[in-house]
Amino acid sequence: MGIFAKRTKTKTRRKTRDIDQIARDVLSPRHLELFKQTKANEDLPGLGRHYCVECAKWFDTEFTLVSHRKGKPHKRQLKQLREGAFTHEESMMAAGLRVDNGPEKPKTEMEVDTA
Repeated sequence: MGIFAKRTKTKTRRKTRDIDQIARDVLSPRHLELFKQTKANEDLPGLGRHYCVECAKWFDTEFTLVSHRKGKPHKRQLKQLREGAFTHEESMMAAGLRVDNGPEKPKTEMEVDTA
């Protein structure tokens, strides 16, 4: 093991679904059903009966699901879903590859004559 071995490993243990995937689940029941079919019910907490769609998490009991929905992490996730995922244009602007200076001003007669 070299000194760079730790940097190349990625942590996937706590990897959750991305916002755009969760938004597709909320909008399309078919997409959610396809996701649930990829999981074996025997391996899921509570045999896969208690699921929070907005957070993409399974819970052991109905009580833990209800208490989760009252908590801050669930409310943060709802807010993030309402704001929506970043578009390609927004990410390009954030990287500085594209600049939006607002609407273009109409040119005056003097500027048109010199051009």
